[in-house]
Amino acid sequence: MSVLEVGDPAPGFSLPTDGNGRISLSDLKGNMVVLYFYPKDDTPGCTKEAIAFTHLKEEFDAYNVKIIGVSKDTPQKHDKFKTKHNLDVTLASDEAGSMIENYGVWVEKNMYGRKYMGIERATFLIGSSGKILKIWRKVRVKDHAESVLESVKEFV
Repeated sequence: MSVLEVGDPAPGFSLPTDGNGRISLSDLKGNMVVLYFYPKDDTPGCTKEAIAFTHLKEEFDAYNVKIIGVSKDTPQKHDKFKTKHNLDVTLASDEAGSMIENYGVWVEKNMYGRKYMGIERATFLIGSSGKILKIWRKVRVKDHAESVLESVKEFV
């Protein structure tokens, strides 16, 4: 898989979500989409990121932007995560990892000298036409949701 770049068509997907739902990119045509990938439900950084997007959801809604978080956690884990932290973003489950691979965010990581494969914290802003408008890789959680919202404003 080649690395995705700004201007590329966003790879399509159809995934189960929290609340026993399902979401696909084709269903979101006509909307901007914030697609953020995160390693695991209920870990400190992932929780802060989800809470930050939830706090700004009304502002994203005002621009007709859909926010979707993606990890390999099950929809049932997503439900518990959302309830525990009162989250108001859609969480999609890619247990098989095919979408995560298609977006190039399944990467080798290194923690305390141990190498392993995992999800890179990354965000893709997808335009209403389905093309990638902006990409953030190796995301630092602090102020990230605000940065994404500022970018949305540049494209409306």
